[in-house]
Amino acid sequence: MNNTFSENSQIGIVSTFSELLHTDFKGEMNALCWYRNLDGDFSEIVAQLHLKENITEVYPEDLTALQLSEEGNIAREIILNDLQLLTDFGASPSLNLLKCYERDEEFDVISTDVYSFHVDRSPIATDTFLCTYHGAASDIISNSQAEQKIRIPEIRTKLKELHDGPEEEFENFLKENYFDLHYKAHQDAVPVNLGLGHLWRLAVDHPKQEVQPCIHRAPRENDGEYRLLLIC
Repeated sequence: MNNTFSENSQIGIVSTFSELLHTDFKGEMNALCWYRNLDGDFSEIVAQLHLKENITEVYPEDLTALQLSEEGNIAREIILNDLQLLTDFGASPSLNLLKCYERDEEFDVISTDVYSFHVDRSPIATDTFLCTYHGAASDIISNSQAEQKIRIPEIRTKLKELHDGPEEEFENFLKENYFDLHYKAHQDAVPVNLGLGHLWRLAVDHPKQEVQPCIHRAPRENDGEYRLLLIC
């Protein structure tokens, strides 16, 4: 097992899907990992799928239509099983073939794209699930190793200039533009890469959440390599 995971107080390690669902976040722990060393050839699946846009959703029928080797078929069955487990739980998983995400070019004060360290927000009690089967994997970071960007004085000043409206509406402006979801890592921060094949559950910012939301970011993609990512 990855010692970085097991020795990190932010991460809880589980060995079944049921444990992943039913283990409570507590204290500093706001990320749960169903740690797995998966068999199968996921690169074969990626090689046969067709990218229609920078992000293309892949459906179960797309997977079942592929002509795969024995190793490719093992990988396909794992993905289909993960999708079914999450669907049975009541989630809405999406399998994405991904070249890159859209970059934020609208605001130069704070980047609000997923390559920036950020947290997810939901009005209802839910969590983020994700698993990278192929390509670069996401990073998480401890809440103690990052600062909300809107609390950094020079950024806050620039945001107030950008807002150019009544002071009492400033906080709403920050939320409406998702500025409050983004974080800057401290200089000595050590991000943790989530690796391949592990199914993760990350805490989300919502009214009933008892721990801090998990700060994470999408990775820089490897040149010429697509990612295959399950997320919901």
